[in-house]
Amino acid sequence: MPGTVTHRFANGGQPPGPSPDLTNQPNMGYDYALVHLKYTIPLAGLLTFFSYPLFTRLDVVRTLFIVTIAFVATIPWDSYLIRTGVWTYPPNAVLGPTLFDIPIEELFFFIIQTYITAQLYIILNKPVLHAQYLNSPDTVPQWIKRGKPIGQGILAGSVALGAYLIAKEGEGTYMGLILVWACSFALFIWTITAHFLLALPLVCTLVPIILPTVYLWVVDELALGRGTWAIESGTKLEFKLFGDLEIEEATFFLVTNILIVTGVAAFDKAVAVCDAFPDKFDKPADALSMSLLRARVLPASKYDMQRILGIRQAVSRLAKKSRSFHLASSVFPGRLRIDLTLLYSYCRLADDLVDEAKTPGEASVWISKLDRHLSLLYKDPDSTSASLASQYAAENFPASALSALDLLPSSLLPREPLAELLKGFEMDLSFSSNTFPIATPEDLELYAARVASTVGQSCLELVFCHCKHSLPPYMQAYLRNTARQMGLALQFVNIARDIAVDAKIGRVYLPTSWLKEEGLAPSDVLENPKGEGVANVRRKILDKAFEHYGEARDSMKWIPSEARGPMVVAVESYMEIGRVLVRNGSASAADGTGRATVPKSRRVWVAWSTLMAA
Repeated sequence: MPGTVTHRFANGGQPPGPSPDLTNQPNMGYDYALVHLKYTIPLAGLLTFFSYPLFTRLDVVRTLFIVTIAFVATIPWDSYLIRTGVWTYPPNAVLGPTLFDIPIEELFFFIIQTYITAQLYIILNKPVLHAQYLNSPDTVPQWIKRGKPIGQGILAGSVALGAYLIAKEGEGTYMGLILVWACSFALFIWTITAHFLLALPLVCTLVPIILPTVYLWVVDELALGRGTWAIESGTKLEFKLFGDLEIEEATFFLVTNILIVTGVAAFDKAVAVCDAFPDKFDKPADALSMSLLRARVLPASKYDMQRILGIRQAVSRLAKKSRSFHLASSVFPGRLRIDLTLLYSYCRLADDLVDEAKTPGEASVWISKLDRHLSLLYKDPDSTSASLASQYAAENFPASALSALDLLPSSLLPREPLAELLKGFEMDLSFSSNTFPIATPEDLELYAARVASTVGQSCLELVFCHCKHSLPPYMQAYLRNTARQMGLALQFVNIARDIAVDAKIGRVYLPTSWLKEEGLAPSDVLENPKGEGVANVRRKILDKAFEHYGEARDSMKWIPSEARGPMVVAVESYMEIGRVLVRNGSASAADGTGRATVPKSRRVWVAWSTLMAA
């Protein structure tokens, strides 16, 4: 492995004294290869197994990009150290084939370490929408502004220290060569990507650096302790971090993993810019066009920060209001993911404005304003309708609502589903102490179609716009009906889950006719939402939910491939709540709101297994 070869000597590659007789040792010539077989390949295989269902074409390019750069950048450095006698590889520990004097095992290590660290980075970054962490010079937090020059100073100082150690020769030579080589690359990456890197959550950057580094430290120490390889005196500082692990070895693994993570993050910044600004780049990042290169060099001063701030608010709203869809959104392609997030943010905002109104009259006013906003937005898509709608929103809605209204991807969506959604909110307002509008199963289906199927159909329209497909019009209509059926299923699960929560605000979405069959009235549900009769009606609603689910589930195979897996994940994550309710009824685990929920670990498992089967 780089920097941890079988023997390293300071005197032209010759050992300082007689070498032990290795002719009778087992595994002669295979020691380094066995390290890969025991430690690096199994870990790479495990990470591949977990990341495979999440892997996209862009992830393949992302991985090939960083592996290629790491391989090409390391060969000259490693070859120089071998040719100048800083270290050598005795024939009793390697297979024999070399490239520029570098053993094949060492070359493989360049690839496998980079692959391992890159895979962990990709897995940990899947839940994160990178576009929200972009900043223009005016919006960069002060601590990030200070962090960039501090990092530059540390890296430049490390390069200078390395140059000094090389010039001094002797025991610091190996450390000097590591610092000059690695920190020069790191300084360049940091200079062009620091603001983005520092804005990312630590789990996205620090964790994929630390975990592989510590793992490789342990592997290296075990190998050194067993005598698989040894580092001779002469070019090292003679300081061990722990056990037999030399400080140079520890430094090498740390700085190379820093290079890998920051290198992939630099790639991801270009992806984020390309996907965040469709008005500047005609093709999304996953199209692998020149747009990606242009995005990499776009000055941060050109970023539309109103859009970025709106994306941040939308992501925050999604994370708080729908954990199932937030999880599923992680595996949608970038630009589709952004538009779905913005659509959901709009729908949640509209729902919150109505639900949080202090009186039914105030809620009705919000519905009227939302309808007026839609009318202006769709009045003349080719003219000034967007600006008119934006002006109306600024005059009639709170500041916190403006980004969701302005960033609704209306140019890609028909108006009808959104207008129907508002009619669903109107049905909510018809509840009173004596009025319960869900009298029959047909009323229940109408309500669910308005508040849920409309959202599913809008999501599908975005899929049609963003994903390549050759679906004829009749198949698109067929899938729209599938979205309607699945919307009914999900809303029925939602109603079955929230019986007690809805009762607290005076609402009963259980059909009155079904309650009568149990000898109950809606008022009885308000008094005792966990009674046996209510449980029977809940089971009936869940039966209907799984009936609609069964009718629509198989048809999802016709959804364009780029979005099929994520759409199925969104459905299955929510239907898992229904399965929990079927098994446990009202005894299901609940979150702080009193709603039945599914543990995060279970939702992750459902998502992963669903993608594996998709």
